Amino acid sequence: MPRSQNKVASRRRRRKLLQMAKGYWGRRSKILTVAKHAVHKGLQYAYRDRRDRKRQFRRLWITRINAAARMNDTTYSQLVGLLRKNNIELNRKVMADLAMNDPKAFAKVVKAAAK
Repeated sequence: MPRSQNKVASRRRRRKLLQMAKGYWGRRSKILTVAKHAVHKGLQYAYRDRRDRKRQFRRLWITRINAAARMNDTTYSQLVGLLRKNNIELNRKVMADLAMNDPKAFAKVVKAAAK
């Protein structure tokens, strides 16, 4: 008895993989085996960089908070220490947004922390 083949599923799987490789350069977008490796590597980079992006944003927020804190005669580390001491719970994302878009409100936060 001959081997059973499911050509519909096989073709669909290959087409899906080549669709994911669309836009890649040269053989990476046209030849199945090369595209398979390229897509696999691309997915690895995507997984890694989703985590890396979170680190980069945290660094950006800290830089913005530090710059705004220095304009209010303190430093980032002193400000965070004072906020924790006074039980003021603002995360870095919110504080960075205040520092950029509403410097007066950020100054009030600094004053509240310094009390």
